Amino acid sequence: MQADLSPVIAATAHWLTRAYPPAGGALAAALCEVQARQAVTVAAWLRYPTAMDAALVGMAGPGGSDRLDRVTGADAGDRDAEDHAWRTWVDEVVASWAACLLSDPELAERAVADLAQGEHTTGSPVVFRRLLAPDATDRSAAALLRHPDLLASVAGLHRGELLDRLGSDEALAA
Repeated sequence: MQADLSPVIAATAHWLTRAYPPAGGALAAALCEVQARQAVTVAAWLRYPTAMDAALVGMAGPGGSDRLDRVTGADAGDRDAEDHAWRTWVDEVVASWAACLLSDPELAERAVADLAQGEHTTGSPVVFRRLLAPDATDRSAAALLRHPDLLASVAGLHRGELLDRLGSDEALAA
């Protein structure tokens, strides 16, 4: 089933790492990508918890990155067709939820715990170590990607919906 969401996960993680680039060389880029992918995977599995949900988003498409680009100040004017194509697979809600998870470790733990009851994790256990317990190298590589102030504009777009999904009392305050 993960394959059904893989275009959404790949495009949304790519968008996050372009909007909040890694600090450093190739190792930092790889570590930043892994953290983004883990956060986006958790967010996508929460957003589309069943095979039917995944199939529907695969048919209808997730909506694209236009609003996210505007919120972060990305210039959309000089994109070529290839750059535009992958952006159509970015899911705004998934990106927002992933930003929440990357900037709030407690929320990330609750989200991963919530996945244990879903269809996506049946079979072998799934480990999200770089999301849940990043070491100093992970944090350094993804300094921008995990910075709460920098992520606030994206995380704030759909934070309330994530809190509702996780059954949080914080949802009332949001």
